[in-house]
Amino acid sequence: MRALIGTLRRLAAERGGVLGVDPELVIEPDDTWTPAAELLREPYALLAGLVDETAARWNAPRHVGAALFWKTYGYWHTLPMALGWALDGRVPLMRLPDTWFKVSGAGVTIAATRVTWGSGAAAIAEALQESQLPLVRAINALAKVGERTLWGSTAEAIAHPLTSMVPGDYMRLLREIGPPVDGLVEPAGDTYFRRTCCLWITLPDVEPCGSCCVLRPPTRPAGPSA
Repeated sequence: MRALIGTLRRLAAERGGVLGVDPELVIEPDDTWTPAAELLREPYALLAGLVDETAARWNAPRHVGAALFWKTYGYWHTLPMALGWALDGRVPLMRLPDTWFKVSGAGVTIAATRVTWGSGAAAIAEALQESQLPLVRAINALAKVGERTLWGSTAEAIAHPLTSMVPGDYMRLLREIGPPVDGLVEPAGDTYFRRTCCLWITLPDVEPCGSCCVLRPPTRPAGPSA
């Protein structure tokens, strides 16, 4: 636990305090925080508002705004689990009823009123099913974004910190987690490419993300056997 908290504090300091997860993980929420479970309250008015704000910020269609909102939320929810796994195998679990968020300079900042600790890929797999799957399905229902597209952002949220913050075998972790994130990222030297698009590239006058699937080298067909 101390290793993860120390790493998150360091990351926050490097970013001038702009981090999408509270470095202490646990908070006593004031009125600036909102329960994440409110995002699932039908007819999804709160979620729709955040999606529409994201779409307006980038002058994007609603489904693109939804994908980009999830890329942010899913990244910050996943990051501490990936880092914990790489540091010492201890995984912080912010369960949906305990998770809160607020809009911030990082897009959103996430924390919890209570964190439990699991170990290994199985704990992450359980957390994705309990805390992310309901939101993925809600975004799909609200904005018609494919679930595979959304899970691709979660897969990248596992690969990115383990290639840029704390070294870790992200491909092994993705395999051990299994569906729905296994197979959505592929290694490429010291980095990786996504196999799904976050939809950022659909915006006008933008450069593709460094991990974008459109940058993946073409796969060469196997030649004839000798």
